[in-house]
Amino acid sequence: MDDVHMTHAHGLFISLEGGEGVGKSTQSRILADRLRALGHEVILTREPGGAPGAEDIRRLLVTGEPGRWHPMSETLLHVAARVEHVAKTVRPALDRGAVVITDRYVDSTRVYQGILQGIGGPVVDELHRIALADLMPDLTLVLDLPSTQGLARANRRLGDEDRYERMGDAFHARLRDAFVALARTHHKRCRLIDASGTEEQVAQAIWPHIQTLVSTR
Repeated sequence: MDDVHMTHAHGLFISLEGGEGVGKSTQSRILADRLRALGHEVILTREPGGAPGAEDIRRLLVTGEPGRWHPMSETLLHVAARVEHVAKTVRPALDRGAVVITDRYVDSTRVYQGILQGIGGPVVDELHRIALADLMPDLTLVLDLPSTQGLARANRRLGDEDRYERMGDAFHARLRDAFVALARTHHKRCRLIDASGTEEQVAQAIWPHIQTLVSTR
């Protein structure tokens, strides 16, 4: 699947991606507040999750032992959660003209399951085509931070939702590389953001890309 995606008639769809602890949730909130201050309706959501059934599936994915799922089972759980999320949260918001900001979307499945767990990008893309009609974000912000720094941040805030964080240093180093490669491959849609600065510095690096997107609508 390339950067061509299904058009949504009215709203804007923005995803934030990256490894663990890079600041996606924080930057999503900052961005949502800034857009709301300009008068936009903003739906702030996340994956896995973002709808009642999807949140139930989230508990299966982010808790427990790292090896609890076969990679294909894990992939299908993510797709099932995403179907619920898109049907009940994302599409209705886009249809009424809202800005949807999601902390993770299909690119996370491409990287975590498609690349690192060996399912393969084409399999993930075909599942996305079948289940979600290739609905892709208008803009994806890939936050980049050395994996050791990201894990240190993540480990300071985690409760029991730490299954992915416990997959090992080598896994997370590869994860960072895979997200950087994805951003470069899908450069029309993705913007690679240095997430090593303060929250304010990262937010300022993000904002020009949002201004460009909003100005085209």
